[in-house]
Amino acid sequence: MAKKLSHYDDAGRARMVDVSGKSVTKREAEASAFVEMTPAVLAALPQNPKGDPLEVARIAGIMAAKRTAELIPLCHPLPLALIDVDLRVCENGVAITSKVATSAETGVEMEALVAASVSALTVYDMCKALDKGIAIREIVLERKSGGKSGEYRRGK
Repeated sequence: MAKKLSHYDDAGRARMVDVSGKSVTKREAEASAFVEMTPAVLAALPQNPKGDPLEVARIAGIMAAKRTAELIPLCHPLPLALIDVDLRVCENGVAITSKVATSAETGVEMEALVAASVSALTVYDMCKALDKGIAIREIVLERKSGGKSGEYRRGK
């Protein structure tokens, strides 16, 4: 049987998926993003007059994950048990990872992706005065577990 898009009814109208018949299970998701920047911008991170860009971005990602249902129209509001955002300076930018967990009827992939995305946007905002050419790249779902569709790992 071919897969179909679940956010549309038989008439093609957008709809919120009914998850009321699904079981509450533990669900986790991990996402990542990369903010590419020059060595000069990387070197200036500790002296940013707006504060520590990585810490501000980490908090922004956590806050954003909690508001995913307000940002993505057909997402369900979920009780999030864990939101973890990590930012790591690399030689050509900042690597961001997010992990989100819940016990609910639906997964937290969107919450993990929103956390990584908003963290990346915040790094850009905190550093754009130095270089408007900073690039946000590779926002991806790395892993998810739980629910009917089971385990997913990127590249496997």
